[in-house]
Parts: sequence; C-alpha cells; structure tokens
Amino acid sequence: MQRALIVIDVQESFRQRPNWAATSNPQVADQVDRLVAHARAAGDLVVWVLHSEPGTGNVFDPARGFVRYIEGLKPEPGEPELVKTSHNAFTTTNLHQILTQQGVGEVVISGIRTEQCCETTARVASDLGFDVVFVTDATATHPIPHRDADPDRPLDAVLADPLTLQTADVIARTEYALAGRFATISTVDEVTAR
Repeated sequence: MQRALIVIDVQESFRQRPNWAATSNPQVADQVDRLVAHARAAGDLVVWVLHSEPGTGNVFDPARGFVRYIEGLKPEPGEPELVKTSHNAFTTTNLHQILTQQGVGEVVISGIRTEQCCETTARVASDLGFDVVFVTDATATHPIPHRDADPDRPLDAVLADPLTLQTADVIARTEYALAGRFATISTVDEVTAR
C-alpha cells in the first residue's frame, strides 16, 4: 500500500502568536523533519499544507509574510504543496484527488495543531477510506482557554486559570477520540522503525 506523509501547518504563523511560548512541542519541526526524511527514504509521498486567511491582517494572512514553513523544513521538487483555508486539509484543496491519483491507502498525519487541523484532517481522511496514522509527538498544540474566558487575557492568566485545558489534556483527549475510531496513534520512533 502506498503511504503519504501529510505535513499540516508547520508554519511561522504559529511562532508569531503569544501562545507559542506555551506550545506542547516547540521542536515540532525537528520531529516532522525526521518523518519527512523517513518518508522520502521509503519512497512515500510527502504532501505539504499551509493554512492561509487572506485579508484578515492576522498572522495567517499571507500579506504579513508568515505563511511559510518553519525554518529547516523545505519541500523537494515534485512534492505537492497545498494552501488551505479550512481547518482540515481536504475541504479547500485537491488533497483527496492527489492521494487517489497516487494510489495512497495510508496517510501519516503530523503538524500544528494537534486537536484542530491535524485531528480534523485525520477524521476526514478516515471517512474517505484512508488508513490513518496519527503521530502525536510530531504535532503541537497550545492551552485552550475556557469558552467563557476573556479572549484578550495575557498568556500567564490563561495558564493560571484552572478552567484552561492544558496541552497534556488536549493531547490525551485527542488520542482518546481518534484511537480505534479514526486513527492508529503512533510516535515518530515507531513510524521510522517500520
């Protein structure tokens, strides 16, 4: 079965936000790079995805210059590069077409944010019939404030709030939600040992 590694939103935009200081995995680009090297050596397809919000003026607006891969990550010629405007990597791109044309049956998910774009992509991929491997330690996320919390609070207030969902809890909940339903949960070491 042909495999594809999907690298989702490992982009400079996230490093420009104040909550990057509380990211679960500041070395996510290094972990993704290990997966990329393994996929290339195995002859697997590597698909690169960036998130864009044109016209918003925020860090995901391409006009700001941050919608680019974190330094150290670079697609090789021929590796598909997609730009999405939805949370999952399928809805606003031709990812499904690319995977189908390449005969891909299994997708390996990595990127930023664990419970948002990565999890959503994993769920859609599963619904489309792909076997999904979710590489949690090649993803990153941030603390999630309570839905009723002031969205303009500084990071230290978010972290101190007992209602904030901390990164370890976000990751655990994501794994619980995906495992056995939508994906096989894996680590970089497990994937690269295959």
